Amino acid sequence: MTAPFAPAPYPLARPRRLRSSPWVRRMVAETTLTPSDLIWPLIVHDGAEDRVPVPSMPGVFRLSPKAAAEAAREAQSLGIPMVGLFPNVDPSIKDTVGTGATDPDGLVPDCIKAIKDAAPDIGVMTDVALDCYTDHGHDGVLGDGRIVNDPTLERLAEQAFIHAHAGADVVAPSDMMDGRVQAIREALEANGFSDTLILSYAAKYASAFYGPYRDAVGSAKQLSGDKKTYQMDYANTDEALREVAMDIAEGADMVMVKPGMPYLDIVRRVSETFKVPTFAYQVSGEYAMMKASVANGWLDEERAILETLHGFKRAGCAGVLTYFAPQAARLLGA
Repeated sequence: MTAPFAPAPYPLARPRRLRSSPWVRRMVAETTLTPSDLIWPLIVHDGAEDRVPVPSMPGVFRLSPKAAAEAAREAQSLGIPMVGLFPNVDPSIKDTVGTGATDPDGLVPDCIKAIKDAAPDIGVMTDVALDCYTDHGHDGVLGDGRIVNDPTLERLAEQAFIHAHAGADVVAPSDMMDGRVQAIREALEANGFSDTLILSYAAKYASAFYGPYRDAVGSAKQLSGDKKTYQMDYANTDEALREVAMDIAEGADMVMVKPGMPYLDIVRRVSETFKVPTFAYQVSGEYAMMKASVANGWLDEERAILETLHGFKRAGCAGVLTYFAPQAARLLGA
């Protein structure tokens, strides 16, 4: 067994020498953060206005397909490699099985096409789940008062195919149904989309930090009960490793832990155990909490943004989904 390293005693060793000036701090930094580490989640909607503010997420807007394309151009100019699409659809199209999720002429396919026309070099990720399209607010098909797993898989596979056909580069199942990665991978392979990436929300927890997002996409008022029968219990860590292992075996190219900051221990375990690209989502509640603290003068916004994002990188993230993406990219480019 290798003996632990014993540094020289003070005053021969003075760790502060390596912190004495900006250039040396940059030179010896153990973790780097660049715009390439960021994914910008975009809330898109099918309303008449191009930009509609989300009250619980200051600085975040629901975007029309045209505005989403403009945001993608901005992301591309900032060096952000990918945007993610999360829909807010007209309640009149919602039903118990989320029919709108598989409309080839629906909101998400329209946004994908608009973005690819405007910024062809940027990656487009889509959320694969039914909660934004169901009248009960859950991520799957409801039957006999519960979310039924296997019928949901068929809907998710079709939704992923629709997105890939529209031009999505990455499909990201966030539903937490058992077997959904395999169902999606098989559907993509069978339809000629073998190059489409799957970023699986492999360890998604039933969290209190999703509230502002559910307001943003319009599922909060319709949600009946909670999602604890399919999203993970926040007391568990070994279970996360089993979930990740299953998703990789089923064909996931990348995996995600969600939420972010309260689950950095999970990020570290996943990253070290599987050695696959591991992402985390700095979710709406984390964003809103920081914005509220900034508004009250309790936090320095720029410092807090960069500090938290470096925390994700230290924990082992290949990248981070964050609503701060454009602001962070500008800070990093300054």
